[in-house]
Amino acid sequence: MKYQVGDTILVLHSNEEGTVVELMNEKMVMIEVDKVRFPVYMDQIDFPYFKRFSEKKLFEKKKEKKYVDDIKKEKATAQYKVSDGVWLAFLPVFDKDIFDDDVVESFKLYLINQTEYPYNFDYYIRFAGSPGFELKNQVFSFTDFYLHDVAFEQMNDAPKFMFEFSLVNTDKKKAEYFEALLKIKAKQLFQKIEEMKLKNEPTFSYKLFETYPDRVIEEKHDFAKLSGAGYKIYEASKVAQNLEPARSVIDLHIEKLSNDWKHLSNFEILTIQLKTFEKYFYLATAHRQPNLIVIHGIGSGKLKHEIHEILKTKKEVKTFVNQYHPNFGYGATEIYFGY
Repeated sequence: MKYQVGDTILVLHSNEEGTVVELMNEKMVMIEVDKVRFPVYMDQIDFPYFKRFSEKKLFEKKKEKKYVDDIKKEKATAQYKVSDGVWLAFLPVFDKDIFDDDVVESFKLYLINQTEYPYNFDYYIRFAGSPGFELKNQVFSFTDFYLHDVAFEQMNDAPKFMFEFSLVNTDKKKAEYFEALLKIKAKQLFQKIEEMKLKNEPTFSYKLFETYPDRVIEEKHDFAKLSGAGYKIYEASKVAQNLEPARSVIDLHIEKLSNDWKHLSNFEILTIQLKTFEKYFYLATAHRQPNLIVIHGIGSGKLKHEIHEILKTKKEVKTFVNQYHPNFGYGATEIYFGY
């Protein structure tokens, strides 16, 4: 989702700044402006960090005569200030606004390889959860590779940069592949641009990895010895028969999980709730359940946020949604699995 609880936003029709306090559904959020809370559609708000840079030209600048001696020479190719490793570099492309100030129009993206190995790579970018651009190619050792241009406005749509690397020259001691993910928030990008200007540098970069990882050697177990020692050995295909039954609805209110919870700290309560969630999430997937409803309540939104962050990392999850439910209001998340 583009916005998260705690994000600073700009109300477009009133030009007021506020804070996101709750994610209501896929289209609406609850915001707070001057201690007043009210729901808005996401297309009615934006990140304020981009206001300065994304304003369009209001007037055409008056054309002036230029002479050969006045024409500025093109800048030399940008030098990337990176150390060892593989990096994603951003080269901002500037233009002038009506006040003759520099504004960012777009970014040129480069993959920088400062290692001794050449890599195959698969590259994907997503904006607000939707596919944006993808590319498969190779980047050689100690070289840079131009990926594509990204409009500045698109960087406002919660971009995710995803890479999968593998060695061009296979090595049995090295991993078959390595995945890298970069997520950039609006505020972080704004700070990077400001730092770049202050340092008078042409680019800013994010490290994807420093060294390509070694192959993980799987430990082999002697199941005959384990069985002889009295341990039960189950076939993977029959493991669900020996598991606790799954639930289609789990209630994570602490009073449902513990009789003696009033002396617990907020951290201890959250830990119990998340452990219970992980347990029944595992049982739901082990039993090949099609969906699961998690009741987390509304409260401060911390538990819901933590659960949603976990769900984003689970490959078994096809989709999940926190929308109004006749039985739970906005206090539950419905999870749908895709096996």
